[in-house]
Amino acid sequence: MSIPQRVLNDGTSIPAIGFGTYPLRGETGERAVVSAIEAGYRLLDTAVNYENEDAVGRGMRASGLERAQLIVQTKIPGRHHGYDETMASFEQSRRSLDVEKIDVYLIHWPNPSVDRYVETFKAMIDLRDRGLVRTIGVSNFTEEFLTRLQRETGELPAVNQVELHPYFPQERLRAFHDEHGIVTEAWSPLGKNSPVLEEQAIVDAAAAHGVTPAQVILRWHVQLGSVPLPKSGNAERQHENFDVFGFELSADEVEAITALGKSDGRLFGGDPNHHEEQ
Repeated sequence: MSIPQRVLNDGTSIPAIGFGTYPLRGETGERAVVSAIEAGYRLLDTAVNYENEDAVGRGMRASGLERAQLIVQTKIPGRHHGYDETMASFEQSRRSLDVEKIDVYLIHWPNPSVDRYVETFKAMIDLRDRGLVRTIGVSNFTEEFLTRLQRETGELPAVNQVELHPYFPQERLRAFHDEHGIVTEAWSPLGKNSPVLEEQAIVDAAAAHGVTPAQVILRWHVQLGSVPLPKSGNAERQHENFDVFGFELSADEVEAITALGKSDGRLFGGDPNHHEEQ
């Protein structure tokens, strides 16, 4: 299957769906990455704080697919913010993944009380300009943090990965992303541990299209222009989550799912203005 691509503001592109790897580790994580690649995923999302970069790297190699066909994305933890710290963190991630180049490199959280994310982003720009990173981006950044990056570095990230699901559709932030050419990636795209799969709008759409509620939600992401990163260690579920390009939701169905959003729909308490990641 040919996977639709999202064009980034740096001229590169990423697939319209990716594979999330938290909390898959060790041999279990390696096998999950192999089966995800077999299912068709080409964008693999990891992070230093997932403690599984090594497993992701082994899975990539064990898949037998050429390195150039895979896009590996990892994230800098809060304790590594700062210019020199970022450079050292990059080398550590590159060794753990056993790759020459990291395709997509993100700041995991802004950690505003530490206030070193601008330094970190400047280091990432240098890594990209040296050809060691293909694309630079962020995760869990608000419009305010994104605007500051542009003001102080002259650049905006190509990607912002945020909590995004039907209970928290992030309409205002997505509009800002669209206006500035930033691609939205969605962590926890299915609203883990919430009753969202049982919502009538989603159940009705699943029945209408002969698919599962999870497939409806992932298709909703695709039609919003968001890149969902579903995670599962189960090969059958991986195939199901990936199989969302053979049907299309109506405008009314998309609107009804978006309308499930709550005033404070965060499920994980991760407000970027206050959350501090080590």
